[in-house]
Amino acid sequence: MDLGLRGKVAIVTGGSDGIGKAAATALSEEGARVAICARRPGFLEAAAADIRAAGGGEVLAIPCDVTDEAQVQAMVARVVAEWGRLDILVNNAGTSAAGKFEDVSNEVWVADLQLKLYGAIYCSRAALPHLKAAEDGGRIINITTHGGKAPAGGSLPTSAARAAGLALTKAMSRDSARDGVLVNTVCIGLIKSGQIHARFERMREDDPSLTAEGYYERLGSAIPIGRVGEAREAGDVICFLASARASYLTGTSVNIDGGASPVV
Repeated sequence: MDLGLRGKVAIVTGGSDGIGKAAATALSEEGARVAICARRPGFLEAAAADIRAAGGGEVLAIPCDVTDEAQVQAMVARVVAEWGRLDILVNNAGTSAAGKFEDVSNEVWVADLQLKLYGAIYCSRAALPHLKAAEDGGRIINITTHGGKAPAGGSLPTSAARAAGLALTKAMSRDSARDGVLVNTVCIGLIKSGQIHARFERMREDDPSLTAEGYYERLGSAIPIGRVGEAREAGDVICFLASARASYLTGTSVNIDGGASPVV
C-alpha cells in the first residue's frame, strides 16, 4: 500500500530510541525526509545512521531539548531551511515517571509537565504555520499513554501529563481542522524501548540469572495479547496516521497496548 509520504518532511522528537526511532524509520522507508531530535548528540547520530541504513532516505539529526522553546524554534527553522517545508510532526519526547501522589515532589511535577506537555506545545506552536501550508494537509501525532484515559494508582505525574496530552490533541484537532491540519494521538502501552531495557538492567543487578527473554515474558503475561509490543508496531501506526490514507481521521486516539487498557 502506498501511503503517499514520498517527498514529505517530518520531525520526530525523542527520535534517538524506541518508538520515536521506529516511527522515523517507518516514515523514511515510505519516502519521507525525516528530522529526528533528542538531547544526546551521540545517540542521535547513531540513530540517524541506522535509519538511513534501513530506509535509504534523507535524515537530519538535530540536538534539541524540547523543554526549551528557543531550541525548538531553531530546530523547526533549520528543518524548513534545509527542506523548504514541513508536513508532519510527531511529538514523542517523554519519559516514565510514576509514583504515589504524596511521594511526588514539586520538582518532579514541573519537570514531567515541562517535557511531556510543554514540549508538545512548543513543538506544535513552532510547526503549525508550516503544517497549515502543507499541500495535502499537515499532521500532528502526539504520543501519550492509555494511563491518561484510565490512570492507575502510583501513576503520577505521568498519567496527569498524558491526560493533558489527550485534551491537547482533541482541542487542537478542532482548532486546526479547517486549516487542513489533522491531530491525533497514539496511547502507548507496554512497548520494548530503551526505558524498559534500562529497567531490566537494574533488575538484573539484583538477580544476575534474569534474562531479557524471561523479563519480557514475565511482563507480557499481564497483557491480554500475551506479549510485550515491539517499537516498530507502534512506529507503523504512527506512520499510517501521518499518511494520506488517514485523511479523514482527526481528534482520535489509538491504543497500542495489546489490549491492556480498560477503556477504548
